[in-house]
Amino acid sequence: MITGIHHINFLVYDLDTAVSRCSALLGGTSFEYADLVDRGVRTAKADVGGTWLVLVQPTDPEGTPGQHIAQHGEGFFLMSFQTDDLAQQIECCSAAQIQSASAVRNGLDNWRVVDLSPTDFFGAQIQLTEELPTTIRPH
Repeated sequence: MITGIHHINFLVYDLDTAVSRCSALLGGTSFEYADLVDRGVRTAKADVGGTWLVLVQPTDPEGTPGQHIAQHGEGFFLMSFQTDDLAQQIECCSAAQIQSASAVRNGLDNWRVVDLSPTDFFGAQIQLTEELPTTIRPH
């Protein structure tokens, strides 16, 4: 079951500049930095009213985010919906002929994510996210 919007990602050329600008917009909100080496990105995230705002700076031009920013420039990248059972939600999507566009993978922190096919969502990058307990994180 989808329980809300988990996070929204924006691709940026310069993470520190983007964090400074967004922090000012959000009244001094602090951001948490993390690297996702497997995805070839540096990230910074902030909780905005229960939804994570994630700023993503590609570090690998060959990765999906790196290719996307090279083709489209900075801006909105994807929206991810929160689910309490990722496997069950993937089955529901499949039954509705909504295809996964990636394998399930680790995201930031204890997030498990899967991308859905943009052709099923008007060209938009849509993702599903399940937060696992911090003590149980598969590798």
